[in-house]
Amino acid sequence: MRVHDCNWQMLEEYLKRDDRIVLPIGSTEQHGYLSVGTDAILAERVAVEAAEPLGVPVLPALPFGVTPYFAAFPGSPSLRTSTYIAVIRDLLDSLFGQGFRRIAVVNGHGGNSFAAGVMREWLTEPRKERVQVLFHDWWNAPRAWAVVQRYEKESSHGSWMENFPWTRLKGVTMPKGVKPLIPQTVIRQAPPAELRRLTVDGSFGGSYERSDDEVLELWRTGVAEVRDLIENGWNKDG
Repeated sequence: MRVHDCNWQMLEEYLKRDDRIVLPIGSTEQHGYLSVGTDAILAERVAVEAAEPLGVPVLPALPFGVTPYFAAFPGSPSLRTSTYIAVIRDLLDSLFGQGFRRIAVVNGHGGNSFAAGVMREWLTEPRKERVQVLFHDWWNAPRAWAVVQRYEKESSHGSWMENFPWTRLKGVTMPKGVKPLIPQTVIRQAPPAELRRLTVDGSFGGSYERSDDEVLELWRTGVAEVRDLIENGWNKDG
């Protein structure tokens, strides 16, 4: 359930029987021909669909992330790493203070993955009560990534693996064919203007689209994997 569909009294009542909550994190950045909101859209949607049968509340996605390399693309704002760390820590502190003891963070943006280390550090701080935090990159978790690799081994940012009915834009026609993959070693060293020149359209390579049967298989796998995490990923010893 989305917390936006609850009032505070409903959440207080929920905390009497359960202490889990899901925090999706994403980004607002260029995705080639897809929505600039792709990472946040996918992180929140996969979390909501996964958590719904379990009755676990899902926060709205944090829509901004660390994405300085896309600065040359309009509509791609970035947070400093230090700012992002502070935001994540503030959110975890707040959720813990309100009684949530099992927090699942579902990430939709590769540039945010370093936050797993921030959360690990946060967990080591002394508290009177135990808290658990799980961090999950939904798109490259083992089962989801296996589906991607089965269909196309060279898939990357802005390609078919992010091209879902809910990230497409009305009136935008996707290019046909397969874009040659730009090596990660090149991408990681390119400043923003050079990265825009290298990618031209923002995609890092791979097919722009595949059949909805294939894309939705990836989606269903991702949802099931997140659900398994929310349901069974916790240490039951405390």
